[in-house]
Amino acid sequence: MTTPSASEAALKSALRTAALARRGGLHANCGDAPDGLRRVLAHWLRDTALAGRRVAGYFPMGSEIDPLPALVWFAGAGAEICLPQTPARGQPLIFRSWQPGEALVAGPFGTRHPLGRPITPDIVLVPLLAFDRQGRRLGYGAGYYDLTLRLLPSAQAIGCAFAGQEVAQVPVEPHDVTLRWIATDQAMVTAAQGIL
Repeated sequence: MTTPSASEAALKSALRTAALARRGGLHANCGDAPDGLRRVLAHWLRDTALAGRRVAGYFPMGSEIDPLPALVWFAGAGAEICLPQTPARGQPLIFRSWQPGEALVAGPFGTRHPLGRPITPDIVLVPLLAFDRQGRRLGYGAGYYDLTLRLLPSAQAIGCAFAGQEVAQVPVEPHDVTLRWIATDQAMVTAAQGIL
């Protein structure tokens, strides 16, 4: 992983602060946004056979858009659901099998994860702070998803966000992984191609 310059680090830090505040406001007035995210994913994947597919979601922290309604839908379509366990910094996420409603245990940074068996996902729902139309994602800065997605090149990585989290441009560093798709509560955004 390349160490960012002081100016890049300062820019990303300022963007994270602004993005967290913006997302907090969106979350406070989210209404049926989690169900909107589910509808967008269900519509986009309507012709995809999901039975037997392994779908990694996440348990929402703070003001993240809640993917749990979408995960219930995936499970109902026959997919095997898993959630990430956050390991020591510098290690990839560990995805563990989970059924909606099963108990979770506390992890680092306020995360929660199941105790199920480790599995390798085919589809990964990725939380984020901000995104742009080029598929660039602003995360929390620890690099867990960038590292993990590089190790899962055949997985479909789909960012999950409120539509209002879109920004004009997210700065990138060499280690950052871009996303081809971002599912919002309003539409599916395909990188560099606009809204589907």
